[in-house]
Amino acid sequence: MVVIRLRREGTKNRPFYRIVAADQRFRRDGRFIEILGTYDPLTEKDSLKIDLEKADSWIQKGAQPTETVGSLIKKARKAAAAVA
Repeated sequence: MVVIRLRREGTKNRPFYRIVAADQRFRRDGRFIEILGTYDPLTEKDSLKIDLEKADSWIQKGAQPTETVGSLIKKARKAAAAVA
């Protein structure tokens, strides 16, 4: 089963996340299928970049986003609607 989740990168006390599509059996920071975006929780502006088309494509194929990624996707959709 494919899941859309956060992959932690960065250094100690400076987390940086990539939003990835990965097989459920792979480790959190291990192999992944595709990078869908990035998330930096330490910055306020432009901390979330996600390709909504790719995310929607994976969800349509049956991928399950985690709770956190689901809320980030919702936030990205709201931001995209406000810009448009």
